[in-house]
Amino acid sequence: MKVDVFKHVDYLWDESKAASLSGDEVALFIYRSNMLGTDLRITNFGGGNTSCKTVEKDPLTGEEVDVMWIKGSGGDIGTLNRKGIAGLYLDRMHDLKRIYRGPEYEDEMVALYYRCLYDLDSRAPSIDTALHGFLPFKHIDHLHPDGLIAIAAAKDSEAVTREIWGDKMGWVPWQRPGFDLGLKLAECLADNPGIRGIVLGGHGLFTWGDTSYECYINSLEVIETASQYIADREGKDRPVFGGQKMQSLPADERKQVAAQLAPILRGLSSSAQRMIGHFTDDDKVLQFINSEDLERLAPLGTSCPDHFLRTKIKPLVVTIDKEKILSNPAEAGADIEPLFEQYRKDYQAYYDSCKRDDSPDIRDANPVVILCPGLGMFTFAKNKQTARVAAEFYVNAINVMRGSEAITEYTALPRQAAFDIEYWLLEEAKLQRMPKEKPLSRKVALITGAAGGIGKAIADKLAAEGANVMLTDISEERLTEAIKNYGKDTASTAVCDVTKADSIEEAFAAACLAFGGVDIIVHSAGLAISKSLADTSEGDWDLLQNVLVKGQFLMSKIAVQVLRKQALGGDLINIASKNGLVAGPNNVGYGAAKAAQQHITRLLAAELGAEKIRVNTVNPDGVIIGSKIWEGAWAEGRAKANGITVEELPAFYAKRNLMNEIIYPEDIANAVFALTAILDKSTGNMINVDGGMANSFVR
Repeated sequence: MKVDVFKHVDYLWDESKAASLSGDEVALFIYRSNMLGTDLRITNFGGGNTSCKTVEKDPLTGEEVDVMWIKGSGGDIGTLNRKGIAGLYLDRMHDLKRIYRGPEYEDEMVALYYRCLYDLDSRAPSIDTALHGFLPFKHIDHLHPDGLIAIAAAKDSEAVTREIWGDKMGWVPWQRPGFDLGLKLAECLADNPGIRGIVLGGHGLFTWGDTSYECYINSLEVIETASQYIADREGKDRPVFGGQKMQSLPADERKQVAAQLAPILRGLSSSAQRMIGHFTDDDKVLQFINSEDLERLAPLGTSCPDHFLRTKIKPLVVTIDKEKILSNPAEAGADIEPLFEQYRKDYQAYYDSCKRDDSPDIRDANPVVILCPGLGMFTFAKNKQTARVAAEFYVNAINVMRGSEAITEYTALPRQAAFDIEYWLLEEAKLQRMPKEKPLSRKVALITGAAGGIGKAIADKLAAEGANVMLTDISEERLTEAIKNYGKDTASTAVCDVTKADSIEEAFAAACLAFGGVDIIVHSAGLAISKSLADTSEGDWDLLQNVLVKGQFLMSKIAVQVLRKQALGGDLINIASKNGLVAGPNNVGYGAAKAAQQHITRLLAAELGAEKIRVNTVNPDGVIIGSKIWEGAWAEGRAKANGITVEELPAFYAKRNLMNEIIYPEDIANAVFALTAILDKSTGNMINVDGGMANSFVR
């Protein structure tokens, strides 16, 4: 097949790049892996496995030995590098056959892979190690392409495989990945010499080649053939998914409703532990959730193990009432709650009926995937990346269902087989090896004035401690620059004018669409004007009151609406100032506004405490280095008021506090972190971060 005829996969091989790696088979295998992993139609994040076999010199004997290099456990072929692979002696892998005690004992073989390691710096060997090791080819790809899984999950899958490829493709019925499946693949090859690959029933694809490029092309050709076979049949005998049952809301309206619904769903999904959300209204999702077949297909669940490990055994379908969501979210939430309760009961029944004597305890029974006909799909997981990847996997599952239905009929894995994957002891061990979550993991923080200065330092700190952060600021240009240091699954931005309710509402809507809701709201946006009473204009006064006081009021009001939908509590933290406590010269407008901020905090703490919404204040003083408000007139005003130059301000402010310390934006960020992650039973409080100013002591 010529490379320019691929329509269903991306041909990404760069001859010049490959030439630069010539002679290094491991580097070429990693390059091939990265090219395959770039195309999500071929395999999702963390899915599939790739390998190569080379001849190396044994470090002890000096003799030449055969070594297999394979993606390590938990890795991703799209981002694979040398640190992510395992290198094993091939002869030792084959020696394991002599001590293998049968399928009921195959899990014990995984620990023995470590005794086969050639490279002592290897990543933990994958469960797929034997599947690659027992096939004789130099380069092997194990992939989960939508088109191939559609064939693997179709009724009469073996017959369909024969129809497409004749005797050029092997077929092996569903079996959980492991040592025994590796033996079955070798047996299939022995029975069918000359095949170019093997379809794994309900699972995926194995393909191979003598060189990395030949393996790459073989994989693409097989996937292209399968995808075209499906494309030629879709919609011919029957409309896709039985045809459309309902219309989607218009695009803008979908986003509006989804933003209001997300925190309701997040709260319900977080009954066991807090979750982070993701929303998509991709055309493929809308086609499925608006179809006649949704009611029949959704409960069947997914087929490929990689799919349901991330999406759970089945999704929850929620029929939305648009008007109620927008006008009466509390009532809308009450209507949806019984659906979650039933889902949890169903999941408990699934666990109880399938569990084995040594099964791990039941995990969170809430849904991961929530389908809302006419609107889109929500996914909820422990972090943004996991939620996003779950959505990507369910889109793959939709593609599989569509393809299988075009061929014959979609078939999911039997519930017991699915359970044995989901609650596999090896999967449980992998979960137990995951790093401990950071203190603010599963939390979402929205920070005003976050494009620089104190606000940016707060965002940086909260993100470093595990939070997702929504950076808001009045300057889009500064926001664009500020977000460059964050990963795509960590932060998002929204232009926000804190003096305008509609602008704040849009920022919260953006946060709900990006992460499912908000837990921590930090009002850091501010400005400073230092003038005497005579020089303070009405405009100065209004500007300070609008940004600092009205802004805090509006932020709090709109934030609480979101927090109440979630019913998970939350934190409101206001960045005020020592100047709200201390009377000083040339400061009437700023000092009065900061005092108002402090008292609004106390008032709201009293009002919201019963809902576990904590409201606290951080009072900085003398944050000159790195602070936006010290740029320009404010610094000049404070220097004049104290009879010094602007250049002398940092040392002046350090000398006047009890500890003789310069205060940095990062110090304010540490106080915010303490309030959100450590002082979880504090509300209505002030933390002064000023090096110790006796005249601003609260008592």
